[in-house]
Amino acid sequence: TSTSKTTSTTSTTTSSTSTSTTTSTTSTTTSSTSTSTTTSTTSTTTTSETSTTTTTTSTTTSSTSSSTTSSTSSSTTSSTSSSTTSSTSSSTTITANPCIFGNLLWNKTGITVLSSVTSPIATSGVFIDSNDTLYAVDEDSNFVVWKLLKNAANPTIVAGTSGSQGSSSTQLNYPNDVYVDRSGNIYVSDSSNQRIQKFSSGSNVGVTIAGINSSTGSALNQLAYPRYLIFDPTVTYMYIADDNNHRVIRYSTSSTSGTNGTLAAGGAGPNNTNTSLNNPWGIYYLPSISNDLFITNVGGHSVIRWTPGASSGTFVAGVPGVSGSDSTHLNGPMGIRIDNYMNMYVVDYNNHRVQLFCANTTIGITIAGNGSAGNGATQLNYPRGIAFDSAMNMYIGDSSNARVQKFMKL
Repeated sequence: TSTSKTTSTTSTTTSSTSTSTTTSTTSTTTSSTSTSTTTSTTSTTTTSETSTTTTTTSTTTSSTSSSTTSSTSSSTTSSTSSSTTSSTSSSTTITANPCIFGNLLWNKTGITVLSSVTSPIATSGVFIDSNDTLYAVDEDSNFVVWKLLKNAANPTIVAGTSGSQGSSSTQLNYPNDVYVDRSGNIYVSDSSNQRIQKFSSGSNVGVTIAGINSSTGSALNQLAYPRYLIFDPTVTYMYIADDNNHRVIRYSTSSTSGTNGTLAAGGAGPNNTNTSLNNPWGIYYLPSISNDLFITNVGGHSVIRWTPGASSGTFVAGVPGVSGSDSTHLNGPMGIRIDNYMNMYVVDYNNHRVQLFCANTTIGITIAGNGSAGNGATQLNYPRGIAFDSAMNMYIGDSSNARVQKFMKL
């Protein structure tokens, strides 16, 4: 997401008297009053990562307008009217809330950014780092993690041994998801090996930091087909969707193989109540916006938000236990992201589409895919992972088409 800061200076007339001080300015018109301080009366978070836009709100008798630029009114103490407006602005733009401003659109014609005719890339999880570098998990074609630099054409393998599934420290076995921290360390959910592998920056040798290699189970030191994973902002803890244990479990990123994790959500069996999870797959955590985990239940066709450690959660999308293809239903949801406005983006696996749920609504809007499986530029075929770059362009792991599709933000 690109950010901008626009500063404007405005003087307003119409029988108004304005007063300014070093810290705030108040201007009064016949029927409205607007007040601002140097930091503004309203602060709105606007970007998909971390950006704050200062806002001043003006109200008249018949309408209210809101500005997404940083604005300060000023005048001398002796002036009663003025008709001059001057402004300065930078050339970058701000990503607006797609739901409030009606800018819900991504170009529905996807661009293939990662694929291979000779060696298909069966993509599951995808991740975009702060440099807009793409990482994609090749689950069952090559059993590796691919890395594609921004605007590059040729990817490189950064984890796993191409075409060789296995359980050694340099191999992966049906990997599902990937996360890369700011130091370049790579974390992979090695699903069929029942472990989480950490590859230190520049190394192709993995170290198990959660689970026990090739040992599935329900103990707190075991995993049963871990799917997607997410980390807190300090990369102190990771949260893992532990599929066949129907739970989310938290581990320290400094843990080692066999270390006990902590139950964060679910663990009461595969049910469709708010005290259970049902084959959790996707997970997202953005504590700057919400203290809750957002979890997709692939077996329960729903999305639930859950405060880590709580005994129950709240369903926020889909109808628990009921699959469907209309705007209020999901069918095997997998990848999930939330933005800074609490809008949810859900990869609807069996419906071959991506659904946007605006904050506090349960009605989905299709923003990618057309609901039918296919390999055309406007189609998806059992999509799984989702990620956004700094401009809110959307990347989808289109697993059965063996590709990653990029959908440009309009």
